[in-house]
Amino acid sequence: MAAVRCDLEDFAAEVFEPFGRADQRRCGSVYLRGLLMDGGRESVEPMAARLGEDGNRQAPAHFITTSPWDPAHVRARLAWRMQPVINPAVLIIDDTGFLKDGEASA
Repeated sequence: MAAVRCDLEDFAAEVFEPFGRADQRRCGSVYLRGLLMDGGRESVEPMAARLGEDGNRQAPAHFITTSPWDPAHVRARLAWRMQPVINPAVLIIDDTGFLKDGEASA
């Protein structure tokens, strides 16, 4: 379990690295761990409590709901990190090769 926790902390540090403030990076990590844990995920505060964030349960909730951060940075980091795993490709379907039929078709 300790190895998984270390890997998850490294992953969170990489994904949330663009955030300028340390408290935002910490709250992002808490939220990520909470999503992966057993238990309900319907509210951030119970997740924070399960993770031992008793002193500041509202900080992760504030991070998700009102803290100014751009999710595009997180998506870009995730896409960059997943690129070697998913081996992205593009499939283009071009329907111009099919003959049109009827007076209304272009």
